[in-house]
Amino acid sequence: MIRIRCTRRQAFLAALFTLVLFTPFVRAQGTRADYERANTVRQRTANQVFRARVEPHWVEGGDRFWYRNDLPGGKKEFVLVDAAKGTRTVVTEDQLPKGAKPAAGETGPAEEFVALRQPPPARRGTDSPDGTWEAFLKDDNVWLRDRKTKEETQLSIDGEPGDEYGRVVWAPDSKKLIAIRTRAGGDRRVTLVESAPRDQLQPKMVTYEYLKPGDPIPRPKPHLFDIETKKEVPVSDALFPNPWEVSHEHWTPDSKRFLFVYNQRGHQVVRVVAIDAATGKTTAVVNEECQTFFDYTNKLFVHYLDATGELLWMSERSGWNHLYRVDVATGAVKTPVTKGGWVVRGVDRVDETAGEVWVRAVGVHPGQDPYHVHFARVKLDGTGLTLLTAGDGTHSVQYSPDRRYLVDTFSRADLPPVTELRRAADGKKVCALETADVAGLKKVGWPTPERFVARGRDGTTDIHGLIFRPSTFDPRQKYRVIEHIYAGPHDHHVWKRFSPAPYEQPMAELGFVVVKIDGMGTNWRSKAFHDVCWKNLGDGGFPDRIAWLKAAAAEHSEMDIAKGVGIFGGSAGGQSTVRGMTEYPDFYTVGVADCGCHDNRMDKIWWNEQWMGWPVGPHYAAQSNVTNAHKLKGRLLLVVGEVDRNVDPASTMQVANALVKADKDFDLLIVPGAGHGAAERPYGNRRRMDFFVRHLLGVEPRAE
Repeated sequence: MIRIRCTRRQAFLAALFTLVLFTPFVRAQGTRADYERANTVRQRTANQVFRARVEPHWVEGGDRFWYRNDLPGGKKEFVLVDAAKGTRTVVTEDQLPKGAKPAAGETGPAEEFVALRQPPPARRGTDSPDGTWEAFLKDDNVWLRDRKTKEETQLSIDGEPGDEYGRVVWAPDSKKLIAIRTRAGGDRRVTLVESAPRDQLQPKMVTYEYLKPGDPIPRPKPHLFDIETKKEVPVSDALFPNPWEVSHEHWTPDSKRFLFVYNQRGHQVVRVVAIDAATGKTTAVVNEECQTFFDYTNKLFVHYLDATGELLWMSERSGWNHLYRVDVATGAVKTPVTKGGWVVRGVDRVDETAGEVWVRAVGVHPGQDPYHVHFARVKLDGTGLTLLTAGDGTHSVQYSPDRRYLVDTFSRADLPPVTELRRAADGKKVCALETADVAGLKKVGWPTPERFVARGRDGTTDIHGLIFRPSTFDPRQKYRVIEHIYAGPHDHHVWKRFSPAPYEQPMAELGFVVVKIDGMGTNWRSKAFHDVCWKNLGDGGFPDRIAWLKAAAAEHSEMDIAKGVGIFGGSAGGQSTVRGMTEYPDFYTVGVADCGCHDNRMDKIWWNEQWMGWPVGPHYAAQSNVTNAHKLKGRLLLVVGEVDRNVDPASTMQVANALVKADKDFDLLIVPGAGHGAAERPYGNRRRMDFFVRHLLGVEPRAE
């Protein structure tokens, strides 16, 4: 055996060499250069994407359209498309068809069709359809005026201040009318003090109406009046005793029945109620009684099909959000219009002549992200489902004026926009139009977000999220992880469309890996997935988020979660930030909560009762961040806008008070003059960045 003897210095140098050889390169983080990159993400990526948007100008009376591409260097090109031939030709401007201009009725992206998602307009004019009568309000009651003789007659006699009559809906035959009488609700007000207003030296006070969960609410109810007898026809309110809202008022064309949607307070009962115009008898045409909640803010859709005596109704009764055709006379479901393990995201058009409905759908293409928006047509009898889009991404479409063609643009967080021309008859691709040019983004070091999927708390449900890395990312280096959280049940929140400057990227540029996740309890999956939030906003999907983060860290060695994860969010995300740090204090160790609705009893009534239910029960207090503030272990920064009108600033201050009482260290930033989203202002954003750099990286912010 040969022995080699060495000095201590030689041994030290050998060990140092080994350490350098096998230890990942570690770059300083939180430097001024990092802050510079973080603060200039939008500027560096602006005007670096081309061919991402096609705005078709259809030539009137034909199958052709043209569009313009703006190109690098200020150049431009014109493209002429013949949809019938399936050709795309680059032309000069003087080669465009003479008189080419957007055709009358040209439509924009389908998601902009706001009117189609609103209740259809009811007949609310004060004049009767036959022009004989004028209905008007006087002394809180409904009166009639004969338009010929000017004679006035009082119809209702029970209206009074705080319980008065309002809008009027005439029957088509002018023989009956419905008047909505509304009992006033509570008068809770929130008072804020703006300490340093711009227009004066002295502080000023702002007071505004702001109902909170449990408060008395306005209670509208329809009343039926017979014009010939000038009398009210009694109507029992047994089917609509406690209204949150009365909407979608509609008379049948024969004037025999008046229909409306009744949404009961607590949102567990929603009905389409019919009132018999002759007798005042009420029946439930549609009756939704839910064990959890009816998502009326996103999934209430009714369309009256008068020609067939039916209505189109949206429901999650099957466990998935779908459309049903209902017989108005009997209340029987004639057929499910859509069905299956996917979700109708919205209705864009009901074509009664063709007997079909045009919808947006998610989860309809197996193998794709279940949140990708696609477009489809289906017959009202439930047959002939035709998928109009196919590309692996989330879609927006622009239809030709005659709706025979659609310009379809799709993208993903990791896929720049692709635009195709497709046929509406069968969804077949006619020709490719554009693929976005992102060469400029690559030159400035744009890092592609990574889509990541892992199993949730049940071990079977896929949880989807995104991973954002700094543009200086080094796979040999370890990075602390921060979650940007928003768990509001009204939507899903992980980016699905391509963005050259995603919201999370500036934080990543400081030397972090930032993630965004949609856990259970968020919207647009199955009803069971959504129901996790019911009376349970404190859950926040955390069991799914933590499982996802652990799976991601196991697959990506650069993600360092062993020493704790950072977390930040605003509004409901601010609520979840503190909840994560108090319920999972060994996992989420540093957090910034901006303008959080920390106690659901303190926040706006409509949002909180929708998910937490009514009446207000002990579960409200049990999930309050005020109640659980004493569990805090990590480093927390609370940010609040002094004059936040969205979430009562007292919600944040009550958490601060609870932390003081519990003798917990924390930081509090009150931004004078700021409203909701105070941390999104430059100063608040910088303080948020500094907080994570200081407490996750352990360095002073903007260090060299």
